[in-house]
Amino acid sequence: MTTPIAADAQLDRGMGLLQATATNMLGMIGVGPFLTIPFMLTAMGGPHILYAWLAGAVLALCDGLVYAQLGAALPGSGGPYVYLREAYKPLGLGRLMAFVFIFQTVVIGPLGIASGAVGFADYLRFYWTTMGPIEHNLIAAGVCVVITALLYRNIEAIGRLAVALLAVVVLTVGWVIVAGLFQFSPSQAFDFPPEAYRFDGALLRSVGLASILAMYNYGGYNQVCNIGGEIRDPEKTIPRAIVLSILIVVLLYVLMTIVILGTMPWQEAEQTRTIASVFIQRTFADPAHGRLAGLVMTGLILFVTASALYASILGYSRIPYAAARDGQFFRAFARVHPTKHFPYVSLLTMGSLAIPFCFLSLGQILNWLILVQILAQFIWQCAGVMLLRRYRQDIPQPFTMWLYPVPAFVSLGLWIYIFFTGPAAGMLFAAAFLLVAIAAYYLFVRRGEVPT
Repeated sequence: MTTPIAADAQLDRGMGLLQATATNMLGMIGVGPFLTIPFMLTAMGGPHILYAWLAGAVLALCDGLVYAQLGAALPGSGGPYVYLREAYKPLGLGRLMAFVFIFQTVVIGPLGIASGAVGFADYLRFYWTTMGPIEHNLIAAGVCVVITALLYRNIEAIGRLAVALLAVVVLTVGWVIVAGLFQFSPSQAFDFPPEAYRFDGALLRSVGLASILAMYNYGGYNQVCNIGGEIRDPEKTIPRAIVLSILIVVLLYVLMTIVILGTMPWQEAEQTRTIASVFIQRTFADPAHGRLAGLVMTGLILFVTASALYASILGYSRIPYAAARDGQFFRAFARVHPTKHFPYVSLLTMGSLAIPFCFLSLGQILNWLILVQILAQFIWQCAGVMLLRRYRQDIPQPFTMWLYPVPAFVSLGLWIYIFFTGPAAGMLFAAAFLLVAIAAYYLFVRRGEVPT
């Protein structure tokens, strides 16, 4: 298992800027905001959740620039696995960091996929009001199976389908924004409570909690890095796709939130779990027409969710493949389909592992999903981009983040801030997970299954 694999079939560089940006945006725009806006309102205690959206936007852009610099320098499939391995190699920690990332991916990847599938089933309740727990869980699991089957094809077809799916995604968000403009009340949207203007510990804690949800919604701007081995002209395409997708999605989320809160009182929005469908229903004077519009919106949101899952499973499936190809994971994951040229074993495994997690609630996995990644990956990656630039002169680095290294330090500080404002149980779980991952590495080294 420790010998690098020379795959019989090579991955095709079949994605250009449009397809890469579309794939990133599909990973970012899912059911997340339509489910989490009410929870963000609860965390903030008012409509000033814009603070969390903007704090998350700063973090996403800074962290996106970290990914952009790393992705341009090391444009291969696997993304962070490759970045951490190469950045920490001069310190003798490259294999450890890469192993920890792979170890967390085989859990975090399926958890992330399952969160979208569970969200899909949650929103389906707008149609199926009598849905029971068993039906809910089986639907979520079925979504994972269907999306995995759709990805069983070559990368050119995936790129074309990503662009088509993105068109429906933008249409859905655009409908919410445009419909709300006709009844929009600026005074209601910006009716911030007095505590929103007090810069104190309580406000910082609230922003931190809500920012966890914001980053869950923004997550996906690194999808293009996971499929770097299938991107055309990656030195230019990867940074551009990351920055473009972040800027567009931030604009869409902020506009959508302002419009919703300018139409629905935030206290009412806080209580609903199908906020977009209820919102669209309210924009019609005729209740019958409003109900029909709400049903249509629900259908579009379900499609958006499935599209985001499509991008997530695609990206996560390339990480074990890259590790196995380099001899750092089980050899079977390096297998590439002989005619369609994609890592089919890795794809099928990641899609299958998500199924058991579909039997958990979205609330059970959301905070822990982000906190584990912060402690096991994100903070180390921020430092890694500086280590790579300083110690790895042998690796060409065609793109340098603007104002280097300021964005990396900002990203590092914000990740740490979000981690320590998270729930205590989530922080303990993340710390325990990291310790287990490190112990597993040394156990595997001792058994000779992973080279030192």
